[in-house]
Amino acid sequence: MDLISRISRQFDDSVRVKQQSREALAAPIAGAIDTMTQALLANGKILACGNGGSAADSQHFAAELVNRFEMERPPLAAIALTTDSSTLTSIANDYDYVQVFSKQVQALGQPGDVLLAISTSGNSPNVIEAIQAAHERDMRVVALTGKGGGKMTETLAPDDIHICVPSDRTARIQEVHLVVLHCLCDGIDCLLLGVEE
Repeated sequence: MDLISRISRQFDDSVRVKQQSREALAAPIAGAIDTMTQALLANGKILACGNGGSAADSQHFAAELVNRFEMERPPLAAIALTTDSSTLTSIANDYDYVQVFSKQVQALGQPGDVLLAISTSGNSPNVIEAIQAAHERDMRVVALTGKGGGKMTETLAPDDIHICVPSDRTARIQEVHLVVLHCLCDGIDCLLLGVEE
């Protein structure tokens, strides 16, 4: 096996998917930035959820908002619903794992807040339940998916924002998700701080 060639193909494929995503996703990303910024300006918050690598992305995003991304600014209200092991395990044990995010959305979500729902396949049952709970709380949803959006596509409301990476490969989707999250953080900061460049 020629590992150098294989590694080179991984990089080439990643670049290709990112270029395709730039064309397809710039508009929905801009819409998500505006939606999230308006929520934060209205004293709302962003709740984020996902499983596995998407759980890590939820935590990464929340940390960038609560602490800072690249510019100095006051902390912003964001909560990753993936971090409280006592809450997660009690819901999974007493009810069902499918409710681990939706119960938190019911408890913490308020009208005007935003749910960032991350699922590589778009088929995560607990993320879908969280979307439904968000709608019940009059929250908007920003869905971050791939593989055509899966079942989450059917769950989204007309005023929700769907950022669906044009790829079927999990690794490529997750790589683009990270770029999208950084775009969201950068855009929110620019709108809040009045950066023009």
